[in-house]
Amino acid sequence: MKLVPIYALAGVLSLATLAPQQAAAEDLVVGAAISLTGGLAYADVPAQKGMQLAIDEINAAGGIGGKYKIDLRLKDSRSDPAQTSIAAQELIDDGAAVLVTPCDADPSIGAGQMAQAAGVAAFSTCASSPNLPLAVGDHMFTNFPGDNVQATVSAKYAIDSGYKNAYILISPDTAYTQLPLYFKTVFEKLGGKVVGEDNYSMGQQDFSAQVTKVKSLSPAPDVIMTAAYEPDFPAFIKQLRAAGITAPVIGSDGIDSPTTFALGDVAEGVVFSTAGFAAPGSPLEAFNNKYKAATGADPDTIYIAIGYDLIKVLEAAVLKADSVDRVKVWEAVRELENVQGATSTITYKGTDGVPLRQVSLIKVVKGGRELVLQEAPDAALIPAPKL
Repeated sequence: MKLVPIYALAGVLSLATLAPQQAAAEDLVVGAAISLTGGLAYADVPAQKGMQLAIDEINAAGGIGGKYKIDLRLKDSRSDPAQTSIAAQELIDDGAAVLVTPCDADPSIGAGQMAQAAGVAAFSTCASSPNLPLAVGDHMFTNFPGDNVQATVSAKYAIDSGYKNAYILISPDTAYTQLPLYFKTVFEKLGGKVVGEDNYSMGQQDFSAQVTKVKSLSPAPDVIMTAAYEPDFPAFIKQLRAAGITAPVIGSDGIDSPTTFALGDVAEGVVFSTAGFAAPGSPLEAFNNKYKAATGADPDTIYIAIGYDLIKVLEAAVLKADSVDRVKVWEAVRELENVQGATSTITYKGTDGVPLRQVSLIKVVKGGRELVLQEAPDAALIPAPKL
């Protein structure tokens, strides 16, 4: 997993976001204990860029509803759970009315529990584990289609594509990398069969044992599914293709990054689930154009739009509450319906903290994106969170 150097944030972070400051009485103080360095920076840094764009827009217009400006305070959690908790507590003590946590459930749990104790709503930038709010409590929210939702869309697609046998690759190291277990549940419910599965350790670079196992399977798998991400996914697929295995591969949002699109022929045809696709005339296309106009750069990952969405949710909550009081904001979030984000509409009302959002399936074609489908799955097919 690549590191994103702090200087890469130049032009995105203002000095004001890094220095201690005094909030105005009607500012919405948002504390972000996120990963500006370390293994999760590949997702959290882009998410922060999207958050900042939304904040700049809102504040330039006079604030939320013309009166509540957003005061973003950042602390680097360094992709470390202990440091995330320390940073979260400091931000809460500094007056944060909302806490933002990293793009992974594990460091978000400790930080979320601190927010829960303080009565502060907490949002992970892009963790997708449906277990996260269950592990923390009713003040924890996610900001991405859940693992079980993504897996349902992927499994249905696999069946509709005529795949009958599947191999799944899992890591027990995080809840997210066990997403293929949701895929297995739905795939077999729809008539498919998982003919092989293996574990790996995160950070593992030698997948020869797993590749050998795939080659030995009889019947051979029609499709391979994994939620491995950087640096594991690039290593796995390179070794898979080098062994002559040409079975289609389905991944998840963890590989929605520039690294995947730069892999060349080995990634050709890979399909993965994510939160949006910039179809002509879509809100995401409009967001991408706006981002390029503001920064001069094309958004190269969905996590930028996801960060933007998070702030639009907070804007909607403050408008609904007509207050920046932390309790009123939390109560308002729980009642939000159909908030228009850059990627899709977002609903928290009636959920357990995992929002209702569309899932997009994207195919890698010649280093670019091709939309396979975009849908919200049949609720009856979605597996319950695995505890």
